[in-house]
Amino acid sequence: MPLPNKAYKEGCWIVFLCSVWYTSSSGQNVINKRLLGYFPYPVTISMVHMLAVALFLIPVLRIRKVEKLKIHDKRRFLILVLPLAFGKFFASISSHLSIASVSVSFAHTVKAMMPIFTVILSRFIVNERPSNKVYMALATIIVGVLIATVTELTFNYVGGAFALIATITFALQNVYTKKAIGDLYIHHLRLLLIIGQLASLMLFPIWVYVDLTRILNNKELIEKLNWPRTLLLLFTSGFLNFLQNIFAFSVLSLTSPLSYSIANASKRIVIITSSLLFLQNPVTPMNVFGMGTAILGVLAYNKAKYDDRCSKQTLPVYTSDADLVHMKSYRMRDEHVSNGHPNYNV
Repeated sequence: MPLPNKAYKEGCWIVFLCSVWYTSSSGQNVINKRLLGYFPYPVTISMVHMLAVALFLIPVLRIRKVEKLKIHDKRRFLILVLPLAFGKFFASISSHLSIASVSVSFAHTVKAMMPIFTVILSRFIVNERPSNKVYMALATIIVGVLIATVTELTFNYVGGAFALIATITFALQNVYTKKAIGDLYIHHLRLLLIIGQLASLMLFPIWVYVDLTRILNNKELIEKLNWPRTLLLLFTSGFLNFLQNIFAFSVLSLTSPLSYSIANASKRIVIITSSLLFLQNPVTPMNVFGMGTAILGVLAYNKAKYDDRCSKQTLPVYTSDADLVHMKSYRMRDEHVSNGHPNYNV
């Protein structure tokens, strides 16, 4: 019985990867909310996250012996990658600005609206026409978010606006990725490293101007802040962000597009639940109902999009930041499976 045993082991491994992915993502969000409560510098947190990916991935690539990048057309490569790097750090800053103003649970409920903007942008950019099932799923998401917004006790327009900006930025980034990623024939972790490094370089002068100068000029903060605790939380947040990227890519390299999309939506449920438990932000039963409706809409959307891809054989539409290189990694695995290497993992 070797095949069932192998499938069982792979299933257990995927469950383990998802558990670490969900835990690191939830922990990062809880830590960020606590940090921003007494250390109101969201650009600093984004800077730490970009640096964590840019630095911690280097030894990982060496250990895994990932092939070095060979750029044949540097100008074309930069045209494809620079917008992705910009979108990564801009969406990160917007997300942290939203978490600083509203609850983590509400911010992630708003992020559930990403498929709506993805569909709209795909319609105008790549002329993709969704099915009626997709529209019904989007309507469910809208209803859920509206209920959650109306009943959100911590709602304010600034936090809601930044959460919406982050969601639109991710959606635009993902649609652009759909058009561009097919031309980048590199390992998915190598691409993630390059995006992280470029995003760090782009964000550094902004961080110096916006946050570093404010911190240095705030003598009261410098004297009274518990710096060891703050630096430890910043490091932990960055490391958890790095971990969630690594484990997210590991999951997507082992599963189908539908399974990964469902896993990603399930992660949002875990984040919302953990934030309610650990941060204890006030909620009402209708608020929870709205969040749940929005997440169910996301699950229905993922299933509808998967059915569309199977019937029309179109390229996948991405619905999360971790999906930046999904098409490339999944296609590489399929090519190796067809060439007699069923155990290949990118």
